[in-house]
Amino acid sequence: MPDNCLFCKIASGQIPSNKVAETETAIAFRDIDPKAPTHVLVIPREHIASLADVSDAALLGELLSFAASVARAEGLDEPGYRVVINNGRDGGQTVAHLHLHVLGGRHMTWPPG
Repeated sequence: MPDNCLFCKIASGQIPSNKVAETETAIAFRDIDPKAPTHVLVIPREHIASLADVSDAALLGELLSFAASVARAEGLDEPGYRVVINNGRDGGQTVAHLHLHVLGGRHMTWPPG
């Protein structure tokens, strides 16, 4: 775990978060700067800098499945929701720790902007 990784500190409990769910391998918490009425981040407990650094396809499956269960628990199944993974600076990634955005509670437009 890098000493300065915000999400590693949240996953370990060093920094408090508004946690909504957790598993053995991941944690889900509310984004502090939400872009939709429901905006939850899903992160692996293990430090992985970005999607480009993932070497375990099963972990990605677990993260996506966990994101879907978070969306269900948030009541987003019927109206729908979006799951986003930003990768790298030009992709909009601002924290160098793999994270999935679960967004819902309003109509999502395309392209996202």
